[in-house]
Order: sequence, then C-alpha cells, then structure tokens
Amino acid sequence: MTDSTLNPDSSASLQTAILASGCFWCTEAVFDNVKGMAKVESGYIGGSVANPSYNQVCSGRTGHAEAVRLTFDPSVIPYRDVLGIFFATHDPTQLNRQGHDVGTQYRSAVFYQTDAEKAEVQAFIDDLSAQHVYDQPIVTTLEPASQFYVAEDYHQSYFANNPTQPYCMAVITPKVIKMRKSYSHYLNV
Repeated sequence: MTDSTLNPDSSASLQTAILASGCFWCTEAVFDNVKGMAKVESGYIGGSVANPSYNQVCSGRTGHAEAVRLTFDPSVIPYRDVLGIFFATHDPTQLNRQGHDVGTQYRSAVFYQTDAEKAEVQAFIDDLSAQHVYDQPIVTTLEPASQFYVAEDYHQSYFANNPTQPYCMAVITPKVIKMRKSYSHYLNV
C-alpha cells in the first residue's frame, strides 16, 4: 500500500532506504501503512547470486538478506523516523536471527547508498547505545547498497494478503501493533 496523500509533484524529492530486519514480510507490514511511503517492496540484497529466488536466499548460501526497499517522502517522514520505526520493531541485538528465523539472510542491516546516509545511521545507533535502549550491544550491520532484487510477486503485501496465516498472526501482528502504538502519528488512515 502506498500513501495516497503524497504530493504527485514530490517524486523528485523522494528518498529510498533499504533495511533488513529478519523476515521481509514483517518489515514490509510495519512500513506498509506509514504516511509518506510511496512504495514498499520486499526483496533481496547483499549477496553473490544474480536474480536469486526465495529458495536460494533461504538456503543461506547466497549471502543475500531479506530486505525491504522503501521509497518515501522525507518531508512527510524524516529518515531519522524511518530508522526509529525500523529499530523499534525488531531486535537489533540478535546476530543473524530474528526469533525462530536464523541465518545471515535474516540479519539486521541497513544498506546505505551514500556516505552521508551511513553517517546518519551510525549516529542513530550511537544515540541508541548511549541511551542504553537495549540491554545488549546493537549488531545491526551497515553495508553498502548493492543490486536490490525485488522478491517474487507472492511476497509483496504478504501480510495484507494473508493476515490469518499462523506466522502472520504470531510474528508479524505484534510488530505492527508495536509500530502503531509507538508511531501512531505516522499511520496512514
């Protein structure tokens, strides 16, 4: 879902962010109804195989992470708040896992596109660490963005299309609820 309140003339000012926080169904669902999102896409990044399939990525042998590519209007939602939602809705202290999803394909990572973006993310992580938001050290990696491969069609809007699927109910719904409580002012309603 995209934000229908976006200014049609704002496409020149749109920004992208590529974030990995475990299963991309979760991350996509968290950002799907956020104001300012022009596009939320699930996909794969950071690996060595061109045009990987879901099965290849799930094997853990391609080096890819399940990730989302957000295209958003920073005049509606600043990048710092995108990062706030990202860090608040997964556990960035878990190395190569989120819950029962284990492997490098489920790593917590920000795939930065510029040195300025990398510095902004590092400053955000430093702030979280200084505030002792987490009991353990943040292990989110900062990786240079490489080719992003959009995942197969059935992965797009997965939660919206399958809200009663057991994984969705047990894992994704709590993350969406947490986002809605903490960032309700960004809900696209």
